[in-house]
Amino acid sequence: ADRQVVEITADAQRDAEILRGQGDAERNRVFADAFSRNPAFFEFYRSMAAYSSALSSQDTTLVLSPNSEFFRYFDNPDGTLQRPANPAAPGPLAPGATAPAAPAQQAN
Repeated sequence: ADRQVVEITADAQRDAEILRGQGDAERNRVFADAFSRNPAFFEFYRSMAAYSSALSSQDTTLVLSPNSEFFRYFDNPDGTLQRPANPAAPGPLAPGATAPAAPAQQAN
């Protein structure tokens, strides 16, 4: 009787894995088709999924600039980022951080 239970369980797990693989393949086909038809909508959809994933936990803390690429759909449904015309000077560096090197100047 125990052997029969093990065999039935193994068969069910095998069938479940096959179905899961077929479902994953179909999902990927649908996503690829959606992307090829409307890349902008697919990008929007992926951003919404990222918001849901990143903000789903009650103990999640994100430290991002409001102008971050992550938030591009919050204020603008078309996904364009609104950049300030005259961005503020960068703030102080974190302790232990080094300033980026100045761009090299070319000799004339």
